[in-house]
Amino acid sequence: MTFDYNLLFALVGFLIMMGMLGGIGINKPRGMSVKMWCVGYLAVALGFDALAVVGLIGGYKWLTYLLVGLSAGAATGLAIHVMHHINEEDINPTVMMG
Repeated sequence: MTFDYNLLFALVGFLIMMGMLGGIGINKPRGMSVKMWCVGYLAVALGFDALAVVGLIGGYKWLTYLLVGLSAGAATGLAIHVMHHINEEDINPTVMMG
């Protein structure tokens, strides 16, 4: 069995994204204002978009796998963030009027 470097790129992408999201704080800002926290998330999203465009136009196979890993990391970060809100709702339920 040969080693598939594409899987390595996917793993690296996942770790990069989780590191970036963990660095700025997945659930709350780490040492910054909420505005700067949102700017950080915006920068991550725009950087991801730029990489996607380069990968699609350039046809770089390694970048495609890196993007798959980045996507998985972003989805995992979102899942952690949403789970945090679900747990908060369990502690302090919001009554919906309608």
